Amino acid sequence: MPETETYAHLHADATAVLSRWTATSPAAAANRDRTLALLAAGPAAMSRAHRPGHVTASALVLDPAGDRVLLCLHGKFRKWVQLGGHCEPGDRTLAAAALREATEESGIAGLVVDPTPIDVDIHPVACQGGSLHYDVRFAVLAPAGATERVSAESEALGWFPPDRLPEPLADGTVQLVAPALATLARRVAG
Repeated sequence: MPETETYAHLHADATAVLSRWTATSPAAAANRDRTLALLAAGPAAMSRAHRPGHVTASALVLDPAGDRVLLCLHGKFRKWVQLGGHCEPGDRTLAAAALREATEESGIAGLVVDPTPIDVDIHPVACQGGSLHYDVRFAVLAPAGATERVSAESEALGWFPPDRLPEPLADGTVQLVAPALATLARRVAG
């Protein structure tokens, strides 16, 4: 199946979600607009083979009370970061891609993703010889008593209080905490 057909549904979802999203910061608004411009290239912008850059999905996993966030010590760049990665042809939505990545990388069953993004970040990466990730980020809630399991992509996983994140921390991870906690509070109140 041609790449444009493989990612057509995911591309449509990404465009719709970002077009109606109210950004959580001025930087996120600028990154949303840049990501929408990238998406104008069509469904190929969802694939890691798209050289100018591609959309990725990540998740900040919270415990049910919001007392801890789950981070991974990334195996390639040796920094603590939220879970996430490349979109796959079987992903139907960006939120589903973030949930799939969080489940694969944490080993936790029963995670629940909030479908509204909490941030958009654009950063350089080494994949495809050098490219940009247009990372759409979501809050994901872990079930009570969740036990994590390290995947092949991580050196370690750890739960941390939101106000005491580990070092070295990847750029852009700390900016996810406030909007993720706001998402949790909204869900609890709703």
